Amino acid sequence: MTDSNNNIPDFGEGLRKIFLAGVGAIATTAEKGQELVNRLVERGELTVEQGKQLNSELAHKAGDKKDSLKERAAQASQTVQDAAAGLRNQAAQAIDDLNAKADASEADDAADEKAAADSDK
Repeated sequence: MTDSNNNIPDFGEGLRKIFLAGVGAIATTAEKGQELVNRLVERGELTVEQGKQLNSELAHKAGDKKDSLKERAAQASQTVQDAAAGLRNQAAQAIDDLNAKADASEADDAADEKAAADSDK
């Protein structure tokens, strides 16, 4: 679950699993709702036509919820990807800054050594 290039966690995979769990929950809810409608029709508490209409409404609402969940998951995934990219950029900048400081320190040390060597002559 990490990106092989830089060992940063792949949050997109986690979001995908959450999305799939949500879709599964919606599908299960729709199935249970349909079973309930069918039982009510069998008992005569609903007419067949009312049952068909109710099933259709349940399927439509489940589809709307799935689409909404899919959109939110995509937005969350993009936010996480943007945040990870920002962190990578900050880490790269920090490394560049540290390398520049180390190079400057080495240059100062070399200059000090040269100055000491020149003063000993």
